Formats: sequence, C-alpha cells, structure tokens
Amino acid sequence: MSGVVIGVDSSTQSCKVLVVDIDTGQILRTGVAPHPDATAVDPSVWVEALRTAWAEAGVAERTDVLGVGVSAQQHGMVAVDRDGVPVHEALLWNDVRSADQAARMVQDLGVEGWMKAVNVLPVSSITLTKLAWLREHRPEAAARVHRVMLPHDWLILHLSGAFVTDRSDASGTGYFSAVTGAYRADLLERYFGTVPHLPKVLGPGDVAGTLLPAWGGAEGRKVPVSAGSGDNAGAALGLGLEAGDVVVSVGTSGTVFCRSAAPVVDPSGVTAGFADATGDHLPLLCTLNAARVLVSTAQLLSVDLDRFTELALSGPTDAGGLTMLPYFDGERTPNLPEATGQLHGLTRASFTPENLARAAVLSIANSLADCLEVLRTVGAPVERIMAIGGGSKSAALRAVLPDTMGMPVQVPQVREYVALGAARQAAWAATGEQPGWERQLETELVPTGDAGVQSYRQRYRRLREGLVR
Repeated sequence: MSGVVIGVDSSTQSCKVLVVDIDTGQILRTGVAPHPDATAVDPSVWVEALRTAWAEAGVAERTDVLGVGVSAQQHGMVAVDRDGVPVHEALLWNDVRSADQAARMVQDLGVEGWMKAVNVLPVSSITLTKLAWLREHRPEAAARVHRVMLPHDWLILHLSGAFVTDRSDASGTGYFSAVTGAYRADLLERYFGTVPHLPKVLGPGDVAGTLLPAWGGAEGRKVPVSAGSGDNAGAALGLGLEAGDVVVSVGTSGTVFCRSAAPVVDPSGVTAGFADATGDHLPLLCTLNAARVLVSTAQLLSVDLDRFTELALSGPTDAGGLTMLPYFDGERTPNLPEATGQLHGLTRASFTPENLARAAVLSIANSLADCLEVLRTVGAPVERIMAIGGGSKSAALRAVLPDTMGMPVQVPQVREYVALGAARQAAWAATGEQPGWERQLETELVPTGDAGVQSYRQRYRRLREGLVR
C-alpha cells in the first residue's frame, strides 16, 4: 500500500506534524508551531497550533493520506461544559498547584490503596488531583463540567468529532487502571464530587473516527484517525520498543520508562504503572526538571547553548566540588512539589562558569539515573538504555550519561519519535497491522570510568537523600 500517514506530537512546547511514507517510515515533510510557555493554557491554542503546523506540512493538499495519529503531553486537565467550551484553563502536567490535594488523597487511601486501585500514586501532575483542585478553588467552574478529557483526546475530538481516548493516556488520569482496563468512577465521585462524561477507551489499533472536512477529509475519502496516545507511549511506539529496552527521554521533563508485558507494581508508588500504546505496560518515572535546567543555567551565564556546552566540557569532570540539585520547578521524582533548586560546595575556587555549567549537566544526568535505579528495584527489565529528546543532543550530557548510569547508552538517530509513534499508530489503524519501520542508531556511548563523574554521583546522592528524609 503506497501513501502517507500523518503523525502529530502536541507537546508542552510546540505542535509538530510529520508526513511519513507508510512503507518506509521516511519523514517527507514537517510542520511546527509553538505553544505558550506556561503551566496552564487555553486548550484552543493547541488546535490553532495544530492548524498552523498542519498547513506548513501541506497535509490538506495531499490526496494520498491514509491515516492520522496524535500523541500529546499527558495528564493535562481539559474540562468542558455542555457546549464544549472549557470551563477553566487546562492545567498541564507541570502545574503543581494541586500538590495539597494530591497529598490529601495519598493520606486518605494510602500508598497501597492507590497502587491497588489504579497502580499510580497521586502527585500534582495527575489529572484527578487537578479536578480536585478545581472543585475546591473554582467551585462554580467545577459545577459546569460536563466532559473531562486529555490533550490528545481534545485534538482527536477536533480532528474527527470522536470523544475517545486510549489506555496509555487514560492510565495517567488517576481514575483509570491499566491493570483492569476500567475507569474508577468511584474515585471521581469521591474527589471531584461527580462523574463527568469520560471518553471511550479504545484499543491501540482501533479507529477513533474519520478526518473532518475542515482538515482535508472529504465525502468518499474516509481518512481514519487512530486512537492516539500519551507522549511517552508515542515515543515508545515510534522507537519500536522491545522488552529490556529502557528509554531516557530528556525534554521539558525527564522520563525513564520501559516496555513490560505484565504490570509492574512499585509498592513505594514512585513508579507510575502506565499502559503503553501496544496493549502492554509502560512503567515510568518522570522528573519535572530536565532540559530547561540547562537553558536556565546558560541564560544565567549569558551564553548560548553551544558556549554552555564548551564550558561544561572544559572544567574539572567533578565540577570542582560544586553540586546542584535541579529542582527548579519543584519535583515529581522524588515527589517534592514545593522543593527548590540547590547549589552546594560554593568556594571561590569552585564558583566558576565551567563548574556551574558542568554541575547543571551532571545534575540532570543524576536525576535520570535515580529513576533508572528505581526501575531496577521494582523488577523492570533493564538491558539497554536509549537516550532521546532534545536534551539528548547535548554533547555535554552525552559525555556524562554512561558513567552516571553505569552502562552503555544508545542514541538513536535524531527523529521526532513521539510524532513518529503517532504516525506508526495511524498506519496500524489504516492497515490493521503495525508497519515494520527499522530503528536506526546514531551512536553508542560507553562508560569511561571517569572518577569525577562517579564522585559527583556520590555527592548528589547524599544531598538528595538528606532532602527526602
């Protein structure tokens, strides 16, 4: 079957649209549009960004589109009234205002109770906590809520008119269990006070609907729109993740996740028991702070990212004794929503641009390594590490990841894997089977035994452990 599929990645920062050859997986054309830099936004801006990126990619003019798929940032609360109008700005995954509600939920049911109920512990990113915040702080808006959905559901609704979701995104709400495959309406009743209309949960190869005429669909030309997914599940699908593969994704957030045929239950609640986009499971840990720590440090030093990289690579490998905890926006792993960043070991000798840049890079590597260690402790398979995301392009981060992680790190060719996963799912919906697109590696990074990196790891652990006690 010749033709193209469309993959959409609606991330925190932007909307990307890929036109992908269905036979080879080759990206033929792209379109990009920015999103506001905020933790709460009017969801209509996502639709407008999609329109802009859609037009830039020339999708509507094509007659060979066989399917469309959407992956998007997880957890964001999109609550609308009976007319489909949002009752409040969408609270994004990195909005921490519902931290108090999350804490009370954990106190109410306990860690064990939540892991048994939905295999996900409430933290401020989880949708249910945001709905609880809305009920408590915006009761008039909460009373008007008719439907609740997630960012990718919202876009599929606008593309096809279908009110649906998928297992991967539903599993991040706090009111759906990937283990049982069912909503927990009782949790919505308990913490939101009512049960709004919820989207139907589709299987990974299902068709949500067909493309509306406004997007290039036409009578007699029914273009299927697939079930869609959360962004991490989309990246896993785009990479063709197999058992034993662990993805370290460095973007606005940092995520560490792997594919598992069976649910992985973390008794501590630190690991979220999400679903993937194939019908399996995607145990995942997330940090709120990743690439933006590097950007913020570069801005403080009044240098661009190229110069920042040079600085990080030119000083002592242990950052001269300087150690950073990168909790600039609070943190999710460990769960410290009110935390702030910390800088330790300041002396006249250590406080240099080179050491500060190096400490920022090492802090992100160590935060991700913490997540990998948790995955190991809960029995998730860890055989190969792959680094993706915009931050993984950093030569400075690449230089320290293998020694910090304690094993080789593969770097796939730089591609938009979330959007590519959406395109792969679109092909699945269009043809009934996943395409056999091959993964291409750019390089493999190997540990060097750098004593400075290992020294930093020890200092970082001590600081982090002192904070979480």
